[in-house]
Amino acid sequence: MYRISQLAKKVGLSRSTLLYYEKQGLLTGARQANGYRLYSDKDAQRVLLLQQLQAGGLTLKECKSCLDNKVERAVLSKRLQQLDADIAQKQQARHLLAALLGEGSLRSWHQQADKIAPDAHLDWLQRQGFDEKQALHLRWLSKDMNEHEQYMADFMTVFAVLERWGPGCDADTLKAMSFLPITPTKLIDIGCGKGFATRLLVEHTQAQIIAVDNEPSALDALSLRLSEQGLESRVTLTCASMTALPFAAASVDCIWSEGAAYIMGVEQALTQWRPLLTENGCLVLSDLVWLTDTPSDNAVTFWQGEYPDMNNIEQRLTQMRQAGYQVIEHFTLREQAWHDYYQPLKARVAALKPSMANSSAIADIEREIAIYEGYLNEFGYQMFILQKRA
Repeated sequence: MYRISQLAKKVGLSRSTLLYYEKQGLLTGARQANGYRLYSDKDAQRVLLLQQLQAGGLTLKECKSCLDNKVERAVLSKRLQQLDADIAQKQQARHLLAALLGEGSLRSWHQQADKIAPDAHLDWLQRQGFDEKQALHLRWLSKDMNEHEQYMADFMTVFAVLERWGPGCDADTLKAMSFLPITPTKLIDIGCGKGFATRLLVEHTQAQIIAVDNEPSALDALSLRLSEQGLESRVTLTCASMTALPFAAASVDCIWSEGAAYIMGVEQALTQWRPLLTENGCLVLSDLVWLTDTPSDNAVTFWQGEYPDMNNIEQRLTQMRQAGYQVIEHFTLREQAWHDYYQPLKARVAALKPSMANSSAIADIEREIAIYEGYLNEFGYQMFILQKRA
């Protein structure tokens, strides 16, 4: 026979736990005349068996039922389902922790974080040691902080020699210019890349132009092109982030941005760039939109991962009006704009793939090309010509 302190030592539990068990009817001691409780070896074994049942995830109430009655299979089945769910959750947690330690891919986690909390995600990336440019590249391109450096090296290997870094053509840029309700005198080309639009803006306006990009190699290529064509006198090159432009309020009468506003978010760009415009100033931007209300599942899945903020035309127009703009005109870029971008890109990937067979960047570009070739009629770039309202 055991006193409660002796039983506690034998089964490895505290005295207060055994008293709680007794209160719940799981244990019954024989009270002596002197007030002490005594427990038999059978009581000790019952407690040990109880511990075994608890190890299966059963509650104390369920353990008591199993000890006192025939096991209820429905109870065990329910508990097993709960345990499987708990295990799956813990496995997911383990995978994330391992990935954060560099032992796995973080791509799906980054995509989910960017979908539900884009601003907080971007801020968190910068706290991990990425500057804003790197964080934005990670957000839109590599999508995995563990592989980012190699991914971007491969990405630039592909794009460094290509003229266009996104869909577009001279005819569509000139068409957008024809809708401007003002004659611009000072213009910012944001996200200018290698300067296809910049060159046309110099040739077809008399404006002083500031070409802005955060990629020095692109600005170097633009500088060379302008110099060769004798157009450099009216263009100032500025390496800066589109989220923190170093310009004063009401300092320009036109902002131009082809295929770049998505990087900071179109809604944020509409709001953040508006104060830079003079009264009745204009904003011209292009953005990827859905052209159908019933896009294919494959296209939806792909663009949800690549551009989760992608909207249809009417949704973008509503956002633009709410941000304080009058919509002067909008139109869909012609198919030639896509051909001029993707055909050289496709040829470049084919040439590099034998030596970069395991490149994640190459694989991503191939997936994008496949979506372009299979579903282009379901999405496209839309050019918007806007004017600031008072």
